[in-house]
Amino acid sequence: MKKYVRGTAIVGVLTLAVAACGSKPTTSSSGGNSANKNFKACMVSDSGGFDDKSFNQTSYKGLQDAVKERGLTEVKAESKSDNDYPTNTTAMVAAKCNVIVSVGFKLEDATDKAAKANPSIKFAIVDSAPAKPITNLKPLLFNTAQAAFQAGYLAAGMTKTGKVGTFGGVKIPPVTIYMDGFAEGVRYYNKQKGKNVQVLGWDDAKQTGLFSGDFEDKAKGQTTGQNLITQGADIIFPVAGPSGLGGLQAAKATNGKVNAIWVDTDGCVSAPEYCSELITSVNKGMDVAVKDAVESVVDNKFDNTTYVGTLQNGGTGLAPYHQFDSKVPADLKKEVDQLKADIISGKITIESKAQPAAS
Repeated sequence: MKKYVRGTAIVGVLTLAVAACGSKPTTSSSGGNSANKNFKACMVSDSGGFDDKSFNQTSYKGLQDAVKERGLTEVKAESKSDNDYPTNTTAMVAAKCNVIVSVGFKLEDATDKAAKANPSIKFAIVDSAPAKPITNLKPLLFNTAQAAFQAGYLAAGMTKTGKVGTFGGVKIPPVTIYMDGFAEGVRYYNKQKGKNVQVLGWDDAKQTGLFSGDFEDKAKGQTTGQNLITQGADIIFPVAGPSGLGGLQAAKATNGKVNAIWVDTDGCVSAPEYCSELITSVNKGMDVAVKDAVESVVDNKFDNTTYVGTLQNGGTGLAPYHQFDSKVPADLKKEVDQLKADIISGKITIESKAQPAAS
């Protein structure tokens, strides 16, 4: 069973032809004189695209950072649909990439097959791990339930209506792990404070809840977010990539009555137009993990050991409060910080079955 999503227009200097849809991946150099200029660092996005202000964009930043710092050549393929994953992965193999990074759970089958068929190429994949280790494939996983637990506790401490809500894009582990942690954090708050804050949109015990149906359609996300707001939620937690931006739009339309918490990256940086609605964000250190994986190949130090990002190693965590810094009570801030220490020490145990196993 796999431990852990999300096809092909591209930009660049030198273009490589690709069969099938007629789209072309792009190759571009870092521009500097470097002994590594012939090293090709490659990436395939999921259908959310590299400008999703969330999952793919953060992973792509890691590739860009490695390319810039080490003087590599970048090749990327942006997927427009799930059907593009095998084609785009094959295109990266044909481009003679040294390392290929796949962004998302939905690329696992195409990535696993390509890795097995091309043992001389190193691969890494975000949010997936094969049932049996593949020698040249490094999984990059993240226990975001930990930081989402903090976010749920924070939301429970900030709500005025006594109702908070969450929704996902598609029901897959890298999505539901956030929703699990959020719900558990609210429940812990209720237990500690003798309160009864309700979580709308997700029942972690039954693993049932509210989903927009994809990661691309902002209108669907807005409708789904509005659904939670109509039910009384005054803080929402969208876990849906670009579709989730629609949820932020629904919150913004309330003129301050409803706020939100973002995922994957600091929303005030990636989507500053919604910063006034964002209490914080649950960060997922995909950029650092991708950069490290690429550089390990450059340095001939690659291994296929699963990386798991946690609160302890900085692979997940909460972003700054930004415009809410003065609005979050000091005592609540201290309690949220203490949760981090208690989760790391094991005093608090998170139950989500979507959590990745440590290597």
